[in-house]
Amino acid sequence: MSIFYNKDTDEIKVGNVIIAIIVLIVGGIALSMAIMPNYRIYKQDKQGQANLRQQEWEKKILIEQANAENESATLQAEAKIKQETAKAQAEVIRAKGVAEANSIIAGSLKGNESYLRYLWIDKLADNANTIYVPTEAGLPILEARNK
Repeated sequence: MSIFYNKDTDEIKVGNVIIAIIVLIVGGIALSMAIMPNYRIYKQDKQGQANLRQQEWEKKILIEQANAENESATLQAEAKIKQETAKAQAEVIRAKGVAEANSIIAGSLKGNESYLRYLWIDKLADNANTIYVPTEAGLPILEARNK
């Protein structure tokens, strides 16, 4: 015999069906109430894990950015050192050239007092206000009057 169907009368027992539906609904509500707290804990746990992974990822990104900035600063400093070293080497080479030129000029002017005097007088000639008068000290006498 079935509780929902009567074979003798070929009828469905409506009262028993309604009771069965109510039992299913109440059972479903009771099951939901029993499962819901556990689901909330599970949901919060998963949300916490997601937040933790997000923060770890952001931390890794910040670390990589800091490493990249540090490497960039190091490379820039190395490039600046190379530039300054090259400039210093160029200055040393230039100074050696000037020193060698001065040495050659000084060597060629030794014992040539008359030539040096000629160059000095020639430079004085470029200035219209200077009149060269030979004196004991070899100094020029400047014209003192205004035109």
